Amino acid sequence: MSDDEITPEMLALWARIFGFAREGRTAELAAYVDRGIPANLTNDSGDSLVMLAAYHGHAATVAALIERGADPNRENDRGQSPLAGAVFKNEPAVVRALLDGGADPRAGQPSAIDTAKMFGNTDLLTLLER
Repeated sequence: MSDDEITPEMLALWARIFGFAREGRTAELAAYVDRGIPANLTNDSGDSLVMLAAYHGHAATVAALIERGADPNRENDRGQSPLAGAVFKNEPAVVRALLDGGADPRAGQPSAIDTAKMFGNTDLLTLLER
């Protein structure tokens, strides 16, 4: 899709959908994905819906997106993974949801394991190294 084909209505819808991910509005977001919005939709920084939900601490939203086909390892434009973001924000429930959904603790730069080591988070490091 070219920039010329993007309408103001599309931009407004995408903003609303990314907001749902950041706010943990699981039911609303799941309904849009169920109706055809891509589960791996990314913003202009390459942040996926999973990344936004993970970074903002919404484990149920992360799980719902993964159940609908979202890639738990999709890195943003800076090479950061959702799992590393969840470790950075110290969100154990999100870390578990991502691991249960197949996230790779070694993906991204820095990886989730590297991030846990960097912050001395031994609880999450133990979880990641299982």
